[in-house]
Amino acid sequence: MTASLRYFGVLLAKVFYALAVGALGAVQAADTAAYDRAFKSGMKAKNIPGAAYAIVEMGEPLKTGVYGTRARGKNLPITNDTVFRLASVSKTFSSSLVAMLVEEGQLDLNTKISPFAPAFQLKKRGHAEQLELQHLLSHSVGLIPNAYDNMIEDGWDLPKILPRFRRLSPVCAPGACYGYQNIAFSLVKPIVESTSDNSFETLIEQRILTPLGMKNASIGLEGYLAKTDRAEPHVNTRRGWYKTKVKPNYYRLSPAAGVNASISDMVKWVESYLGWYPEVISPAVIDMVTEKRIRTKRELYKRQWRPYLADAHYGLGWRIYDFGDHEIIMHAGGVSGFRSIVSFSPELGVGLVILMNAESRIVDDLTAEFWEERFNELPKKGTVAAR
Repeated sequence: MTASLRYFGVLLAKVFYALAVGALGAVQAADTAAYDRAFKSGMKAKNIPGAAYAIVEMGEPLKTGVYGTRARGKNLPITNDTVFRLASVSKTFSSSLVAMLVEEGQLDLNTKISPFAPAFQLKKRGHAEQLELQHLLSHSVGLIPNAYDNMIEDGWDLPKILPRFRRLSPVCAPGACYGYQNIAFSLVKPIVESTSDNSFETLIEQRILTPLGMKNASIGLEGYLAKTDRAEPHVNTRRGWYKTKVKPNYYRLSPAAGVNASISDMVKWVESYLGWYPEVISPAVIDMVTEKRIRTKRELYKRQWRPYLADAHYGLGWRIYDFGDHEIIMHAGGVSGFRSIVSFSPELGVGLVILMNAESRIVDDLTAEFWEERFNELPKKGTVAAR
């Protein structure tokens, strides 16, 4: 579907969906009540400290739900405005900002990165000079996955890490294979900042968070700490979940993992990608970042997703899953003490977000099961909906 037809395509898809399932209001009520029970049951089974979810449909929150506490052992209930760390879901914001600048003619996806990050060199001579902006955003720079993330986790600063990449040999040519990166992805920051007198973080706030009315959202550690209503991180120990201090490490890679947001904020984010704020996230931007650019074969073998996926790709800051005969756009995130996942179906005009202040794969289970139920509601190909 072209950018100019996306908005009308979503509307037509929803009309078809309504006709197909019949008595849509009753079906929705039943589905969301069942999902709410499944969500809370899953959280209770895993003894998760706190979590929130939102189901978004046609630009309106169909259902939001909260569970548990912001800090284990304290009476601090999770609310719709409780701020969580989004971790790698931050990449969806960064790629969107880049796509905006590309649409405006301020950047080009073929922009070479070496003038903006001269310290980033690899063992193979000339490889770094071939790398383009699109390779950073699609994780196709040709490196082994998560190169030097261990140093970020040990508290190293980026200027100290970058020279070490000279020790790494590429595993493929630029754009030829997928290898998920955090450090390399964060190199979009100086490229974006070359277009403005403002910092990358300020541009995210000015161009995305504020226009969308994401009132609790921010980027960076200071923004997280400034919120009283914030979820504290928890790690799993032999004695159960233990509240710990937030780690600043991945905040140093703000394009890759720096955004904080509440579930009410993430409703706005999903709505924008369902086409309801084209003045902020245009159809052209959506098409640009959700185009399949590199195959991600390893995603097909993840336990939670293996039964459902026919294929998987990465676009620019977004994953694209072929969920049987259907397609969902999604991204997950995880840093110490937090998990997040956002997904939506352009076909149905439906989205789901889950945020947690603990690390558990239950978010993947609940997301995969949600989409299985949603797509199973559709009539099989070749059948006619009852009237």
